[in-house]
Order: sequence, then C-alpha cells, then structure tokens
Amino acid sequence: MAACLVLAGCGSGSGGASHAASTPPATTPEPTAAATPGPRLRARVLGRLPAPVELPAVATRGSALLAIGGLDTGTASVSSIVRVQGGKARVVGHLPTPLHDAAAATAGTTTLFVGGGEAGAGSRGILRILPGGGTRPAGSLPVGASDAAAAAVGNEIYVVGGYTGTVPLRSIFALRPTGSVRVVAEMPRPLRYAAVAAVGGRVLIAGGTSGTTARREVLSFDPRTRRVSRLARLPQPVTHAAGAALNGRFYVLGGRGDALGSQRAAILVVDPGSGRVTRAGKLPEPLSDLSAASFPDRVTVVGGRDPQGHARDEIWSLTARP
Repeated sequence: MAACLVLAGCGSGSGGASHAASTPPATTPEPTAAATPGPRLRARVLGRLPAPVELPAVATRGSALLAIGGLDTGTASVSSIVRVQGGKARVVGHLPTPLHDAAAATAGTTTLFVGGGEAGAGSRGILRILPGGGTRPAGSLPVGASDAAAAAVGNEIYVVGGYTGTVPLRSIFALRPTGSVRVVAEMPRPLRYAAVAAVGGRVLIAGGTSGTTARREVLSFDPRTRRVSRLARLPQPVTHAAGAALNGRFYVLGGRGDALGSQRAAILVVDPGSGRVTRAGKLPEPLSDLSAASFPDRVTVVGGRDPQGHARDEIWSLTARP
C-alpha cells in the first residue's frame, strides 16, 4: 500500500445498527444552518422492496439502483441483491454470505461491494456485482471493515471510515475496478456510519459516529490533492444518515442522534462552494439507517429504521421542487 493503514483505539461505541498521529486538516469557516431555505426536495413513495431492510449497500447501475445486503426485521444479515427500477424491485441475486453495513459504489461500468459485518467482525472482501446479479471476488481490504460508506469519483471508488469489529477506522481507501486498494487519506478522527456522496469531483462526508458520539462536521476529501478539509458544521450531531448529490449540492437525509430511537426526518443541504448548510425539506417520516443513490434528476431512497426500531420497505423518490 502507498500509505499506512490508520486505526484508532476508541472502542466500539454505541453506533451499531442494533447492534497514528495525523496532520490537522485544513479548515474553512463552519457555518450552521441558516434561516433562508436552500433548494428543497419533495418526497413521494414509488413502491416497496421485496422485504424490509436497514442499511443495504446501494449503487447505481444505469437508471437502476442495486440494494445489497443489510439487516432484516429481526436484525439478521441478509444476502439479497435487489434491483430497483422506478417503483419496481426484485431480487436478482445473492451474496456468497449474508452481510450488513457494507459499502458499494459504481465506477464506470464496475460495481463493487466492499466489506460488511459478519459474525461480529468486519469483512475484508471486495466483490464485483455482475450485470445479471451474480458476484465475483475482486480483491480484499487490508483489514475488515463494516459501518463504512463509499462514493465514486472518476474511475476510483473511495471507502470512508468503518469498523474492524474491534477498532474504528479513520482511513479513506481508494479502490480501482482492477482490484487494487490503497490508503489515500486520513480523517481527523475515526468515523462510522457517516453520510457520504461525491459532489463536483470531491467526496463529502457528514456526521457519523466517532467513539460513542455523533458528529456535526462536514468534511471534504479532494482526490486530486488527497487532502481532507472541514467544509461545514451541521445544526446538530447526526449519525446513521444517508448522503446524496443532486444539482451540485450535498444532501444529508434523516439519521439520528446517539440514542437508537432518536430518528429524524430532516433533509439538510450543503453548498459545496460556500459550506452553507440549510434545511431542504423533510422525509415523510423520521428514519435512520436508510440508503440513498444519486441520479441526474432525483435521489432514490430505500429501506431504513423507524423510531420504533422497525426496518422499512419503502422506495422513495426525492426530486427538487420547482
């Protein structure tokens, strides 16, 4: 690897679904949520998944979304690969073993499924998801990682943070479709369950759990310089939210605080240029552990966990209000 793996012994924390010295990052002003509303999103239900699920790994495949793995209503890991096209969803394949809290993204025509939780530990596996729903081994991480998130910029997929099963991670991994893996940056602190999306050639990272505490920072990782900088500050700490990009903005969807039942419906939007954070509407109901995929004209949201601890099966479409 081109850089050392960055771990931090901060304990496992309470951020589960139910379950090295660093250079200080560059800083920019950290505005909080402003009173003037930003671009707002409207949500509507498109359909239902084959079964309720929390935190499936999601990736786009053309105009479709793939929802892979996750936790079912009994908080057991699932192996299903579900193709979502509009409001229709069907199982098209299965992982070799059930996994939850994994990451996935598509770079070019290659979709990779990375890590995930299994038997109390993070998986090291990287799988290529084939067009028909099959899988093929595509390499391995230096350490196991669940609770991570991923986004693609160009021909690389960047995997942010995670948890080995004993140690949280502060590294950002770069994966190529060829299977090569390297550490390209480190965050100011270890981070799990962050909201992540690629916007304007950067990877934006909001909230997440560090140790046992939800965070407010919005970080920006620039793959060209390999620098992580502070871009903004959320109005309150949030973890287990979803991240998405639409019309050049970064959206943070739902999530919760430190408590399992503190789900939120808020949609926040971050201007990647100024770092300004504004409110952009609400989900129809409070949800954490939802997953989101970005398309040119919409954001598609699947699954999630409600304040009563139930996994959900809705497929939501979020579009900009005229």
